[in-house]
Amino acid sequence: MKRITQAPNLALATLWADMLRNAGFDVSVQRAYASSIAGEIPPDQALPEVWIADDDQLDAARTLLHQLRRPPLRRWVCSGCGESIEGAFTQCWRCGAMLATL
Repeated sequence: MKRITQAPNLALATLWADMLRNAGFDVSVQRAYASSIAGEIPPDQALPEVWIADDDQLDAARTLLHQLRRPPLRRWVCSGCGESIEGAFTQCWRCGAMLATL
């Protein structure tokens, strides 16, 4: 078992673990409830961590997690007004038209 990453909170650790599980990785969240003793131990030692069971899949899991955490920015041109829209927006900020789906 090896550590993939440390999360800033339990919600993100659980989300990342779920995303990796959905991709077929056998992962678990460690130190899920250690934040309650953060004053007794160094705070960075109380943060939750995501671990993978198969050491051979460590690099693939880290790569996938990196891609999932930083999706590429999408650009599209509004069919209603021609405005260029960036990011994860699905509605034009100028005219309110929705992104056309294929």
